[in-house]
Amino acid sequence: MLSYLAARAIPGIEAVTADDGGRYWRSIRLNGHCGWIVAAPEKRRGALRVEVSPGLTSVVPALLVRLRRLFDLDAKPAAIAAHLARDPMLAPLVARRPGLRVAGTADGFELAVRAVLGQQVSVRGASTLTGRIAGLLAEPLPDLPAALTHLPLAAEHMVRAGPAPLLEAGLTRARADCLVTLARAVAAGSLPGLAMDASMRDPAEFMERFTALAGIGPWTAEYVAMRALAWPDAFPESDLGLRKAAGGLSPRDLRARAERWRPWRSYAAQHLWASLGDLTRTSAG
Repeated sequence: MLSYLAARAIPGIEAVTADDGGRYWRSIRLNGHCGWIVAAPEKRRGALRVEVSPGLTSVVPALLVRLRRLFDLDAKPAAIAAHLARDPMLAPLVARRPGLRVAGTADGFELAVRAVLGQQVSVRGASTLTGRIAGLLAEPLPDLPAALTHLPLAAEHMVRAGPAPLLEAGLTRARADCLVTLARAVAAGSLPGLAMDASMRDPAEFMERFTALAGIGPWTAEYVAMRALAWPDAFPESDLGLRKAAGGLSPRDLRARAERWRPWRSYAAQHLWASLGDLTRTSAG
Protein backbone atom coordinates (compact mmCIF):
# COMPACT_ATOMS: atom_id res chain seq x y z
CA MET A 1 0.00 0.00 0.00
CA LEU A 2 2.87 2.38 0.76
CA SER A 3 4.28 1.76 -2.72
CA TYR A 4 0.88 2.41 -4.29
CA LEU A 5 0.38 5.63 -2.34
CA ALA A 6 3.95 6.78 -2.98
CA ALA A 7 3.52 6.47 -6.74
CA ARG A 8 0.34 8.58 -6.58
CA ALA A 9 1.28 11.09 -3.86
CA ILE A 10 0.25 14.66 -4.67
CA PRO A 11 3.23 16.96 -4.11
CA GLY A 12 2.65 19.28 -1.17
CA ILE A 13 -0.39 17.34 0.10
CA GLU A 14 0.94 13.80 0.46
CA ALA A 15 4.35 12.21 0.95
CA VAL A 16 5.81 8.78 1.64
CA THR A 17 9.16 8.62 3.43
CA ALA A 18 11.42 5.61 3.96
CA ASP A 19 12.13 6.19 7.66
CA ASP A 20 10.61 3.96 10.35
CA GLY A 21 9.86 1.21 7.84
CA GLY A 22 7.94 3.60 5.62
CA ARG A 23 5.62 6.41 6.65
CA TYR A 24 2.70 8.10 4.91
CA TRP A 25 2.15 11.82 5.52
CA ARG A 26 -0.77 13.93 4.37
CA SER A 27 -2.65 17.12 5.15
CA ILE A 28 -6.27 16.86 6.27
CA ARG A 29 -9.30 19.13 6.23
CA LEU A 30 -12.22 17.72 8.20
CA ASN A 31 -15.39 19.41 9.49
CA GLY A 32 -13.73 22.82 9.53
CA HIS A 33 -10.56 21.58 11.24
CA CYS A 34 -7.18 21.41 9.54
CA GLY A 35 -3.92 19.61 10.22
CA TRP A 36 -1.92 16.57 9.21
CA ILE A 37 -1.42 12.90 9.99
CA VAL A 38 1.50 10.51 9.63
CA ALA A 39 0.90 6.76 9.57
CA ALA A 40 3.38 3.91 9.88
CA PRO A 41 2.95 0.13 10.22
CA GLU A 42 3.77 -1.63 13.45
CA LYS A 43 4.64 -5.03 12.04
CA ARG A 44 5.11 -6.77 15.36
CA ARG A 45 1.57 -5.93 16.39
CA GLY A 46 -0.01 -6.10 12.95
CA ALA A 47 -1.28 -2.58 13.52
CA LEU A 48 -1.07 0.92 12.14
CA ARG A 49 0.34 3.73 14.26
CA VAL A 50 -1.01 7.19 13.44
CA GLU A 51 0.22 10.53 14.76
CA VAL A 52 -2.36 13.31 14.59
CA SER A 53 -1.55 17.02 14.67
CA PRO A 54 -3.13 19.16 17.44
CA GLY A 55 -5.52 20.85 15.00
CA LEU A 56 -7.35 17.56 14.43
CA THR A 57 -7.64 16.24 17.98
CA SER A 58 -11.22 17.48 18.38
CA VAL A 59 -12.38 15.49 15.33
CA VAL A 60 -10.54 12.24 16.02
CA PRO A 61 -13.69 10.04 15.85
CA ALA A 62 -14.53 11.30 12.36
CA LEU A 63 -10.86 11.13 11.39
CA LEU A 64 -10.67 7.48 12.41
CA VAL A 65 -13.54 6.67 10.05
CA ARG A 66 -11.62 8.24 7.17
CA LEU A 67 -8.38 6.52 8.11
CA ARG A 68 -10.08 3.13 8.19
CA ARG A 69 -11.32 3.75 4.64
CA LEU A 70 -8.00 5.20 3.48
CA PHE A 71 -6.08 2.10 4.59
CA ASP A 72 -8.93 -0.39 4.00
CA LEU A 73 -8.76 -1.56 7.61
CA ASP A 74 -12.19 -3.21 7.57
CA ALA A 75 -11.27 -5.64 4.80
CA LYS A 76 -11.09 -9.39 5.44
CA PRO A 77 -7.98 -10.26 3.40
CA ALA A 78 -8.03 -14.02 4.04
CA ALA A 79 -11.59 -14.43 2.77
CA ILE A 80 -10.94 -12.20 -0.25
CA ALA A 81 -7.73 -14.05 -1.12
CA ALA A 82 -9.41 -17.44 -0.87
CA HIS A 83 -12.07 -16.35 -3.37
CA LEU A 84 -9.69 -14.76 -5.88
CA ALA A 85 -7.17 -17.60 -5.71
CA ARG A 86 -9.73 -19.91 -7.34
CA ASP A 87 -8.84 -18.29 -10.66
CA PRO A 88 -5.53 -19.56 -12.13
CA MET A 89 -4.78 -16.07 -13.46
CA LEU A 90 -4.93 -14.51 -10.00
CA ALA A 91 -3.71 -17.40 -7.83
CA PRO A 92 0.04 -16.65 -8.19
CA LEU A 93 -0.57 -12.92 -7.71
CA VAL A 94 -2.55 -13.51 -4.50
CA ALA A 95 0.20 -15.82 -3.21
CA ARG A 96 2.82 -13.19 -3.95
CA ARG A 97 1.04 -10.47 -1.94
CA PRO A 98 -0.96 -12.01 0.89
CA GLY A 99 -3.15 -9.53 2.72
CA LEU A 100 -3.20 -6.96 -0.09
CA ARG A 101 -5.72 -4.19 0.54
CA VAL A 102 -7.17 -1.46 -1.68
CA ALA A 103 -5.88 2.02 -0.95
CA GLY A 104 -8.73 4.45 -0.38
CA THR A 105 -8.51 8.19 0.06
CA ALA A 106 -8.82 10.79 2.78
CA ASP A 107 -10.57 13.29 0.48
CA GLY A 108 -13.11 12.29 -2.15
CA PHE A 109 -13.03 15.51 -4.17
CA GLU A 110 -9.25 15.47 -4.32
CA LEU A 111 -9.31 11.89 -5.60
CA ALA A 112 -11.93 12.72 -8.22
CA VAL A 113 -9.81 15.61 -9.50
CA ARG A 114 -6.78 13.37 -9.71
CA ALA A 115 -8.78 10.69 -11.53
CA VAL A 116 -9.95 13.19 -14.15
CA LEU A 117 -6.36 14.35 -14.65
CA GLY A 118 -5.22 10.74 -14.98
CA GLN A 119 -7.55 9.92 -17.85
CA GLN A 120 -4.93 10.38 -20.55
CA VAL A 121 -1.59 10.82 -18.75
CA SER A 122 0.72 8.65 -16.69
CA VAL A 123 0.36 8.09 -12.95
CA ARG A 124 3.30 10.40 -12.31
CA GLY A 125 1.92 12.99 -14.71
CA ALA A 126 -1.44 13.05 -12.94
CA SER A 127 0.26 13.51 -9.57
CA THR A 128 2.39 16.35 -10.90
CA LEU A 129 -0.60 18.11 -12.46
CA THR A 130 -2.66 17.77 -9.29
CA GLY A 131 0.20 19.17 -7.23
CA ARG A 132 0.54 22.09 -9.62
CA ILE A 133 -3.16 22.88 -9.28
CA ALA A 134 -2.95 22.54 -5.50
CA GLY A 135 -0.12 25.09 -5.48
CA LEU A 136 -2.38 27.54 -7.29
CA LEU A 137 -5.71 26.88 -5.55
CA ALA A 138 -5.20 25.03 -2.28
CA GLU A 139 -4.87 26.79 1.04
CA PRO A 140 -1.35 26.82 2.54
CA LEU A 141 -0.99 25.94 6.21
CA PRO A 142 2.13 27.28 7.95
CA ASP A 143 2.50 24.57 10.60
CA LEU A 144 2.51 21.61 8.21
CA PRO A 145 5.58 19.32 8.27
CA ALA A 146 8.33 20.12 5.78
CA ALA A 147 7.15 17.52 3.24
CA LEU A 148 3.68 19.10 3.17
CA THR A 149 2.81 22.62 2.12
CA HIS A 150 -0.94 22.81 1.38
CA LEU A 151 -4.29 21.55 2.56
CA PRO A 152 -6.36 19.37 0.21
CA LEU A 153 -8.07 21.03 -2.72
CA ALA A 154 -11.48 22.44 -1.79
CA ALA A 155 -14.36 22.32 -4.28
CA GLU A 156 -15.55 25.77 -3.17
CA HIS A 157 -12.15 27.32 -3.95
CA MET A 158 -12.13 25.82 -7.43
CA VAL A 159 -15.65 27.09 -8.13
CA ARG A 160 -14.69 30.62 -7.10
CA ALA A 161 -11.48 30.57 -9.12
CA GLY A 162 -13.07 29.20 -12.28
CA PRO A 163 -11.06 27.66 -15.13
CA ALA A 164 -8.34 30.34 -15.38
CA PRO A 165 -5.82 28.83 -12.91
CA LEU A 166 -6.46 25.37 -14.32
CA LEU A 167 -5.57 26.63 -17.79
CA GLU A 168 -2.49 28.25 -16.27
CA ALA A 169 -1.51 24.86 -14.85
CA GLY A 170 -1.49 23.43 -18.38
CA LEU A 171 -4.92 21.83 -18.71
CA THR A 172 -6.93 21.91 -21.90
CA ARG A 173 -10.11 23.98 -21.88
CA ALA A 174 -12.27 20.84 -21.91
CA ARG A 175 -10.44 19.32 -18.96
CA ALA A 176 -10.55 22.59 -17.01
CA ASP A 177 -14.28 22.94 -17.62
CA CYS A 178 -14.79 19.34 -16.50
CA LEU A 179 -13.05 20.02 -13.18
CA VAL A 180 -15.01 23.21 -12.54
CA THR A 181 -18.26 21.38 -13.28
CA LEU A 182 -17.18 18.61 -10.89
CA ALA A 183 -16.35 21.19 -8.22
CA ARG A 184 -19.77 22.82 -8.61
CA ALA A 185 -21.51 19.46 -8.19
CA VAL A 186 -19.52 18.62 -5.07
CA ALA A 187 -20.00 22.08 -3.57
CA ALA A 188 -23.75 21.82 -4.21
CA GLY A 189 -23.96 18.43 -2.52
CA SER A 190 -24.96 16.60 -5.71
CA LEU A 191 -22.28 13.93 -5.22
CA PRO A 192 -22.56 13.03 -1.52
CA GLY A 193 -20.43 9.93 -2.03
CA LEU A 194 -17.39 12.18 -2.34
CA ALA A 195 -18.10 13.83 1.01
CA MET A 196 -17.03 10.60 2.75
CA ASP A 197 -18.96 11.46 5.89
CA ALA A 198 -21.56 8.73 5.50
CA SER A 199 -21.68 5.03 4.78
CA MET A 200 -21.25 3.92 1.18
CA ARG A 201 -24.06 5.09 -1.08
CA ASP A 202 -25.52 2.95 -3.83
CA PRO A 203 -22.57 2.75 -6.25
CA ALA A 204 -24.87 2.50 -9.28
CA GLU A 205 -26.64 5.71 -8.32
CA PHE A 206 -23.33 7.45 -7.66
CA MET A 207 -21.88 6.44 -11.02
CA GLU A 208 -25.05 7.48 -12.83
CA ARG A 209 -24.78 10.97 -11.32
CA PHE A 210 -21.03 11.10 -11.77
CA THR A 211 -20.96 10.06 -15.43
CA ALA A 212 -23.75 12.55 -16.18
CA LEU A 213 -21.09 15.27 -15.80
CA ALA A 214 -19.40 16.23 -19.07
CA GLY A 215 -15.96 14.65 -19.32
CA ILE A 216 -16.57 11.84 -16.81
CA GLY A 217 -16.55 8.36 -18.30
CA PRO A 218 -16.90 4.82 -16.94
CA TRP A 219 -13.18 4.40 -16.15
CA THR A 220 -13.14 7.51 -13.95
CA ALA A 221 -16.38 6.52 -12.22
CA GLU A 222 -15.21 2.97 -11.46
CA TYR A 223 -11.84 4.17 -10.17
CA VAL A 224 -13.39 6.79 -7.92
CA ALA A 225 -15.99 4.32 -6.65
CA MET A 226 -13.18 1.91 -5.81
CA ARG A 227 -11.16 4.37 -3.75
CA ALA A 228 -13.56 7.07 -2.51
CA LEU A 229 -16.65 4.93 -1.92
CA ALA A 230 -14.59 1.88 -0.88
CA TRP A 231 -16.75 -0.22 -3.20
CA PRO A 232 -15.12 -3.68 -3.21
CA ASP A 233 -16.54 -4.66 -6.61
CA ALA A 234 -15.52 -1.66 -8.73
CA PHE A 235 -13.61 -2.61 -11.86
CA PRO A 236 -12.34 -0.16 -14.53
CA GLU A 237 -12.22 -2.79 -17.26
CA SER A 238 -10.89 -0.44 -19.96
CA ASP A 239 -7.77 0.40 -17.95
CA LEU A 240 -4.69 -0.27 -20.08
CA GLY A 241 -2.67 -1.45 -17.09
CA LEU A 242 -5.28 -4.03 -16.13
CA ARG A 243 -5.53 -5.27 -19.68
CA LYS A 244 -1.73 -5.60 -19.93
CA ALA A 245 -1.51 -7.45 -16.61
CA ALA A 246 -4.28 -9.79 -17.78
CA GLY A 247 -2.31 -10.78 -20.88
CA GLY A 248 -3.63 -8.18 -23.29
CA LEU A 249 -7.32 -9.02 -23.02
CA SER A 250 -9.82 -6.67 -24.64
CA PRO A 251 -12.13 -4.73 -22.28
CA ARG A 252 -14.97 -7.06 -23.26
CA ASP A 253 -12.97 -10.22 -22.56
CA LEU A 254 -11.55 -8.81 -19.34
CA ARG A 255 -15.06 -7.91 -18.17
CA ALA A 256 -16.19 -11.47 -18.86
CA ARG A 257 -13.20 -12.96 -17.02
CA ALA A 258 -13.75 -10.64 -14.07
CA GLU A 259 -17.26 -11.97 -13.49
CA ARG A 260 -15.75 -14.85 -11.56
CA TRP A 261 -13.98 -12.36 -9.24
CA ARG A 262 -17.19 -10.78 -7.93
CA PRO A 263 -17.80 -9.37 -5.35
CA TRP A 264 -14.11 -8.54 -4.92
CA ARG A 265 -13.13 -7.14 -8.32
CA SER A 266 -11.49 -4.07 -6.73
CA TYR A 267 -9.01 -6.38 -5.03
CA ALA A 268 -8.44 -8.29 -8.25
CA ALA A 269 -7.64 -4.98 -9.94
CA GLN A 270 -5.20 -4.12 -7.16
CA HIS A 271 -3.39 -7.45 -7.61
CA LEU A 272 -3.22 -6.96 -11.37
CA TRP A 273 -1.85 -3.42 -11.06
CA ALA A 274 0.72 -4.57 -8.51
CA SER A 275 1.85 -7.35 -10.84
CA LEU A 276 2.92 -4.80 -13.45
CA GLY A 277 5.86 -3.97 -11.20
CA ASP A 278 6.84 -7.64 -11.22
CA LEU A 279 6.81 -7.62 -15.02
CA THR A 280 9.06 -4.54 -15.06
CA ARG A 281 11.55 -6.04 -12.61
CA THR A 282 11.60 -9.34 -14.54
CA SER A 283 12.22 -7.68 -17.91
CA ALA A 284 14.95 -5.54 -16.35
CA GLY A 285 16.69 -8.63 -15.02
